[in-house]
Amino acid sequence: MKNTTIANTARIALGAGLVLAGIAHLTFKRREFQAQVPDWVPLKKDDTVVYSGIAEIALGSSLILCNKRQRKPMGKIAAAFFTAVFPGNISQYVHKRDAFGLDTDGKRFARLLFQPLLVYWALKCTHKS
Repeated sequence: MKNTTIANTARIALGAGLVLAGIAHLTFKRREFQAQVPDWVPLKKDDTVVYSGIAEIALGSSLILCNKRQRKPMGKIAAAFFTAVFPGNISQYVHKRDAFGLDTDGKRFARLLFQPLLVYWALKCTHKS
């Protein structure tokens, strides 16, 4: 039971973080998220930010509300999402774009190291809960 409680808490926290990030995409951090959109994305940067914000709200809500049977597939979807947006973090680093307080190469590089942790979190908190 203890492991289930920890996993459920971690899953709900990850979902809430995604919902908050999605809201930030659509409102108060919209411009900063544009700094992460790679130049090769064929959409306008603002459109990309809006669509990814909507996806994050949907994904976060789904992680929070999913039933026990749906958790493992939702974890895989969340992990895939975190993997899919990783090129944005790389682009921010390579093009030296300041956003979210990441105003040095060292800070932007350190941010890259956290993306695998998000993938792990998504998989771990949905595997046995």
